Amino acid sequence: MRIAIGADHGGYALKENLLEYLREEGFELIDFGTNSLSSVDYPDFAKLVGQAIQEKKADRGILICGSGVGVCIAANKMKGIYAGLCHDCYSASQGVEHDGMNLLCLGSRVIGEELARSLVDNFLKAEYLGDQPQGERFARRVNKVKAIENEG
Repeated sequence: MRIAIGADHGGYALKENLLEYLREEGFELIDFGTNSLSSVDYPDFAKLVGQAIQEKKADRGILICGSGVGVCIAANKMKGIYAGLCHDCYSASQGVEHDGMNLLCLGSRVIGEELARSLVDNFLKAEYLGDQPQGERFARRVNKVKAIENEG
């Protein structure tokens, strides 16, 4: 699985920690930065990670800022990007399984490194259930979200 990852200065340290962890787990990574603690703008990184998913250069994405809220709002403005801000493991997996989430947003000032790793594990191990026979209700709901997206 190819993972695109990005962070602003507030999420830089957690991003670096997660990159190390994900490399150890054998994932193919695309790191869009930032690469220092110097102040940068989170929408720039949300756009890069979102575009990697849109262009199918990445299967899923991870974005990190101080709260996780900013990157989540920015990413969700992009067509075909379904970002969720998760600070608990249930939401990180259920968001994929039921809602087709393809981008995990984290708040580095809200959670620690160990919880972040657990959230990433749950997010990456989960599979969308809407494509399975018992998942008709999930597909129906996701299709309604896509219709809203297409209406603008």
